[in-house]
Amino acid sequence: MTPFGHKVRELRATRGIALKAMAHEIGVSPAYLSALEHGRRGAPTWYLVQRVISFFNVIWDEADELERLAKVSSPKVTIDAGGLSPVVTEAANRFAHVISTLSDDDAVSLIRLLSKS
Repeated sequence: MTPFGHKVRELRATRGIALKAMAHEIGVSPAYLSALEHGRRGAPTWYLVQRVISFFNVIWDEADELERLAKVSSPKVTIDAGGLSPVVTEAANRFAHVISTLSDDDAVSLIRLLSKS
């Protein structure tokens, strides 16, 4: 599940909205919305994010949060290490090998570390 998909699912659940009803209202198929929520689709387009924001009638901070989450919700990430130093290339490769073993706490620590740069 992507961060954006998790947030959309959370919003639907707290408001008691069925996936099928939401999909119809924002102009996508229920299968597409389900795949988006579960991370089986790429990051949503800006246009789709705006339809989701409008659908939930969220403003300011919550709308900004949905836009931010959409930007970091690509389920298939590629890192191009071409032209980078050997040590950075090694770090990228090691990260690729261990990412599936990270706990949520480890991931949060990495996000905090990366947010400082």
